[in-house]
Amino acid sequence: MENIHVEFDNLEQMMAIFGNFDENINLIAKESGAPFTLSNHGISFSGDEKSAQLAADVIETLKKLYNKNEHIDKMAVAYAFDIVRDGQMEAALEMMSDVVAITAKGRQIKSRSIGQKHYINAIRNNTVTICIGPAGTGKTYLAMALAVVALKNKQASRIILTRPAVEAGEKLGFLPGDLQNKVDPYLRPLYDALYEFMGADAYQRLSESGVIEVAPLAYMRGRTLNDAFIILDEAQNCTSEQMKMFLTRFGEGSKVVVTGDITQIDLPHERASGLKKSADLLKNIQGIAVVYLTGKDVVRHSLVRSIIKAFEKHEIENR
Repeated sequence: MENIHVEFDNLEQMMAIFGNFDENINLIAKESGAPFTLSNHGISFSGDEKSAQLAADVIETLKKLYNKNEHIDKMAVAYAFDIVRDGQMEAALEMMSDVVAITAKGRQIKSRSIGQKHYINAIRNNTVTICIGPAGTGKTYLAMALAVVALKNKQASRIILTRPAVEAGEKLGFLPGDLQNKVDPYLRPLYDALYEFMGADAYQRLSESGVIEVAPLAYMRGRTLNDAFIILDEAQNCTSEQMKMFLTRFGEGSKVVVTGDITQIDLPHERASGLKKSADLLKNIQGIAVVYLTGKDVVRHSLVRSIIKAFEKHEIENR
């Protein structure tokens, strides 16, 4: 029987890590399989050595996250378990010091997983980055953050955001309005992210001046896009022909990010997604990076993380 004790730096840190109604500490005990007892300034975990050490390491990781002004909730606990089990504690804590961008309201945006950090580095260091991963991993959000930073730092003179207007259950023809009205619902997530990073007024001004362009993929045909930060979102709904068309649009001084989730393809069954094919064909070309995110990189909600893990497990078992 092992007994490992962890001291807290102060009462505020201890209360934050325990969570509302002790939900975080109870989750740690359940997930690690190590019961705990409290002392005046700390906590002791008992049980077999592996379980007790795991729980203690998770607490130490959460202490460091708290000291970096990170909010400690169930997602933070799950994240701490992942990086401890993967032996990535030091690398993960180091990446928390890298502020990717700051929103219009002053919120700092940082990578929240090792996978996200690799993705950010890939965008910074390559001309073209293809990122494939499930919902909630920050694929589009982080690309948008880096695009706004590039614009502010004059590393790009404009931002171009696009996605295919592929129906997910309804037909474009049934929607009211002209073509722009019909495709706007598909582009809404891009607008939302821009509003958060720039503010509605700044976005409106830059959009009217042509510095920011949000358009369906069909509008990219026949163009050469120089000195631009270009993001193609929902690329799993592109055919191979569309991917080839898009990836041959960029010119000098441009950076391209392609994001998509190959588990959420809305193309007709007879049409194959061009995203995975493009990733396979281009992965060994210098200047092009292909990044795969997984359920471990989900930062949207703890339930989203659990849902994706369940689907990943099912897919592995049924291969």
